Amino acid sequence: MKLREYVEYDATGLASLLNVGEITPAELARLAREAYDEVNPRINAVIEFYEDAETVAGANSGLFNGVPFLRKDLGASEAGRLQEQGSRLFKGHHSATDSFFFCRARAAGLRTVGRTATSELGLSGATETILNGITRNPWSLERTAGGSSGGAAAAVAAGITPIAHASDVGGSIRGPAAWCGLVGLNPSRGRISAGPDQQDAGVGLSRSFVLCRTVRDMAAALDVFSGPHPGDPFVIVQPKRPYVEELSQPTGTLRVGVARTTWGKLDLGPEVLQVVDSTASLLEEMGHQVTEIEPPFDFEEFIRIILLFSDLGASSLEASARTMGRTISTDTLEPVTLKLYERGRNKPLSNWNEVDEGFRRMRFQVAEAIDAFDILLTPTQPIVAHSHGGIYSLTHAAISAEEWAEKAYKGCHLPVFNITGQPALSLPLGQSSDGLPIGLQIVGRFGDEATLVRVARDLEEARPWRERRPTVRAGNS
Repeated sequence: MKLREYVEYDATGLASLLNVGEITPAELARLAREAYDEVNPRINAVIEFYEDAETVAGANSGLFNGVPFLRKDLGASEAGRLQEQGSRLFKGHHSATDSFFFCRARAAGLRTVGRTATSELGLSGATETILNGITRNPWSLERTAGGSSGGAAAAVAAGITPIAHASDVGGSIRGPAAWCGLVGLNPSRGRISAGPDQQDAGVGLSRSFVLCRTVRDMAAALDVFSGPHPGDPFVIVQPKRPYVEELSQPTGTLRVGVARTTWGKLDLGPEVLQVVDSTASLLEEMGHQVTEIEPPFDFEEFIRIILLFSDLGASSLEASARTMGRTISTDTLEPVTLKLYERGRNKPLSNWNEVDEGFRRMRFQVAEAIDAFDILLTPTQPIVAHSHGGIYSLTHAAISAEEWAEKAYKGCHLPVFNITGQPALSLPLGQSSDGLPIGLQIVGRFGDEATLVRVARDLEEARPWRERRPTVRAGNS
């Protein structure tokens, strides 16, 4: 197989070739390395390609049977591998734990060949750090790939691997998916275990999953990674059938709530709104009932609670620094991260009561506002990918923690569903006039990924995106 052929396959397609012996896992690892060598110097998405990638452990079976995979440098971990979280504070840190996520990945045949860049501690919607530099968008090198899973998104979009690990605490899967032209699902809270040591991480706001290019890969990945483990705080309702089987099930008629306005302070770009409207019309043509909805929560209250929640992270950051024998300073944290830490370091832990109540109120408020709908259609990001050093950057020395938070959450269609726990999916359903991807978010009821799989299949068939190509893509030269 040539590199230009490799990048045309999704993970399911490569697994089919592996199943009939047309290619081997080692050959695919070499192709992933070739793709990395060709495009990574331009996009800086993969910060380490494993030297043992061709012999790395993985089952010669399972749904993916030897397909190359990448790990985001944050969250789910591989024992013995570097996990630096995009921060100088954790430089050189090796994880001691194999997460359930990567145990499942190996059992399904995914071969992890390297790790991808993330924003510092996963805080930012742009992947640019003092430790690892700027990750560039393969669609336009002068623009961000998003964050915090920007490295994973850029790597998949550029063809290094067809699928990669990602995580989402406030939009970190869906935002990069929208700006890099990918499929990005944030599953329901509890759908995928973060054990053995991060069950229900971030009080349930954080979930791990993947970034990929096709709906069938998303469905297969749900089958691979879903399911409870001992120690999980609760067990979510389990699916009626494998998610790949949902690809052949009828969708039925759905009640769709459509968001045509900002839920924060950043207005929708006209081209983004155009894609929202055209997709809403498409859903109507499919027979669904479409109704416009207003913002289901108060933005100012959301920012207040999010800042209080951020404050609670100061003590755990201090504990991590002590464990490693390091100090928190301008030499170990980026300017905005340091200000967020300093804001929270002297706050009482009793503030958790206010955070918990704030999240409860928001869940109830949003639930009442959207209860009449089976799915929601919203923008993923209110604008197309912006230039580097924009509103999400943690390197702005002059901005306060409060100013940064308000700017970073200006669009605000994403993090609310981390709080409610609902599954939310970004699909690459449009392009701007200058060829940049525009993603739209489809939100389901809690525990109902099955409906999202079916709707996503319908939209992929009606408005296919696989033939769109970024400027920087392996095999082009």
